[in-house]
Amino acid sequence: MTKRLYSAALAAIVALSLLVPNAPTSSAQEPTDPVVALSAAIVAACRDNEAQFLNYFTADNAAAFRALPAEQRAAFLKRFSLSDMPGKPLSSTDQQNHAVLLCQTPSGTVQYHFGAARVHENLAFIPVSVVDGEQAVFGLVRENGGWRLLSLGLLLLDIPQLAGQWAQDDLRASEDSTLDTLHNLAEAIQTYNRAFGKLPESLADLRPAPKGQISPDQASLISADLASGKQNGYLFRYRIVPDPAGNDTNFELAATPESSQKGRRSFFLDAAGKIHGADKHGTVATSDDPVIDSEKSP
Repeated sequence: MTKRLYSAALAAIVALSLLVPNAPTSSAQEPTDPVVALSAAIVAACRDNEAQFLNYFTADNAAAFRALPAEQRAAFLKRFSLSDMPGKPLSSTDQQNHAVLLCQTPSGTVQYHFGAARVHENLAFIPVSVVDGEQAVFGLVRENGGWRLLSLGLLLLDIPQLAGQWAQDDLRASEDSTLDTLHNLAEAIQTYNRAFGKLPESLADLRPAPKGQISPDQASLISADLASGKQNGYLFRYRIVPDPAGNDTNFELAATPESSQKGRRSFFLDAAGKIHGADKHGTVATSDDPVIDSEKSP
């Protein structure tokens, strides 16, 4: 599920006493009720039990899910259960005899209220709401004698397509983070210049210093990783650019992805503070590349 679907902060909930049984692990235990199947899928996600959770995917989605990187599989289970760590599932029913499911973790409890299922031959649609949250409709399809997850709201659970989208989202997030790092790094260099009356000789001069020992060699302005020229999958380079009179007053920065999994574009911050960027296939960007961010760093 998405953050947009439910609010992040949930009130404390009084725990119910009935522990949900384990999700089925063989076809002989397949639930014939789609509500039971959906409950079992949420229980598996709450427990962070990937093997059980896969029982409620279609065959194609299960195969695609297994092929995902481990961190993407773990992130999907957390999104689905709305829990940031493995929890203890509990269940009961409300006054209308509709299922109520809880996922208790040390950081909080998520409570799901199931509505009446609408079943149409091999399709089922089940409304689910969360306390202090919104409501979504889960779609399930009957496959090989059991109910499998098909959709969440208007989103079809097509794992191969979603995996590609997640990879693109991760790349964009990595590139956006690198742009922020370039701006922050340029600001740190300017701060160093104001403090010591000169530009640093290298990024190492900006590294953390022991308490009370800040100096031109250890200005304590950036992290140790960034001072070594590496952060979040990007390599950073720094160069002083003398002005026409030969004074060391300007500088340039470059950020290049270590691999295509960390970022597509290389970035270059020129002496005027403009950022250029392009897909350089792992090579360094230059001032000849398109300007993508004209905001001058402080």
